Amino acid sequence: MDFLTTLKIGLSAVTANKLRSALTILGVTIGVAAVIGVVAVGEGAQNEVTSEIESLGTYLVTVSIRGRGPDRVLTQSQLDDIMHDIPGIAAVSPVITATGVAKHGTGRFDCSIVGVNHQYAAVRDMNVQTGRFLSAIDVDARQKVAILGHNVALELFGLSDPVGETIKLNGQTFWVIGVLEARGGSLTGSEDDQVIIPVTTAERLLGRRGFSAFYIKGQDKDSVDVIASSLEIRLNRRFRDEDAYRIFNQTQVLEIVQSVSRTLTLMLGGIAFISLLVGGIGIMNIMLVSVVERTREIGLRKAVGATNRDILNQFLLESVVLSLIGAVLGIAVGTLLARGISVFIGISPLFPWKGAAIAIGLAIGVGVSFGSLPAKRAAELEPIQALRTE
Repeated sequence: MDFLTTLKIGLSAVTANKLRSALTILGVTIGVAAVIGVVAVGEGAQNEVTSEIESLGTYLVTVSIRGRGPDRVLTQSQLDDIMHDIPGIAAVSPVITATGVAKHGTGRFDCSIVGVNHQYAAVRDMNVQTGRFLSAIDVDARQKVAILGHNVALELFGLSDPVGETIKLNGQTFWVIGVLEARGGSLTGSEDDQVIIPVTTAERLLGRRGFSAFYIKGQDKDSVDVIASSLEIRLNRRFRDEDAYRIFNQTQVLEIVQSVSRTLTLMLGGIAFISLLVGGIGIMNIMLVSVVERTREIGLRKAVGATNRDILNQFLLESVVLSLIGAVLGIAVGTLLARGISVFIGISPLFPWKGAAIAIGLAIGVGVSFGSLPAKRAAELEPIQALRTE
């Protein structure tokens, strides 16, 4: 008997008792839907967290000095001493941050003031939309120049190009030399709300001496761990207190996020497998009942020439069809569930194609495994005894 004929008979048997088939399929559907929904939201959350971390810059190490007082800041010469001879460094920039007010004409914008050096754009993978970024001369000469974030430029100047215009920043006049490309929010807040100025100018504007944070860009992924380890040794020597500073190693954080995601995926995969096992047991019970109810049918088919293999294949196919329908419905319901959850938590779900493929593969495996016993019993029935069954 060919496959299409077997499939038609199997589908007819599945649809003959719709309620029983629906309840059997439901067990598989619920398990797959729950896993697909949770994994989709989980992968979406991981993707957003990873994007946020990577938006800070690639191969990034940041150092923040904790506490207050003159001994809890660094000067440029002290930073140069700390960074001296550390291998794998592509760029370094000190960072001073504060809140401020930017004004132009009647426009006003509450912004973040960020004092950096000319290497900061390279460290943070920033691009200038119009104009230019800071130069070494701007920093050395303490020039009153500013690069505006996208929102600042839009609020103060509208659609006009602000390059060459002046703004008041905390009451002092600054020349606008550039506008950053829109970057959106990040772990450090919206970078479109920033005004970037030379770090030396920021010290004067904000009345500070030195800085309490600096960012380093490594040459590659391997150099990040080397830089972080070297900094830990040198900062311990400088402050003699491990709590005096904090080192953020982007590579390690990304690895932790990915490790947590893998663990979560394995846990959910285990739940999915258990759910499919429960669904498989339901399929086996229903198929055993079906064998008993269809004993005369089996005997009749054998009497007209059906082989044991034909009967075996038919019942196996029915079992696989039930589990496959459950898996496909589960994927569809799980996708809708993920979208519903995302509305409430504000995270875009990421459809787990790999998880869906695994779910379908497991469904086929469960159908074959748990359908084998009923199929074997059906195939081993003697035609004469089967035809005698009422």
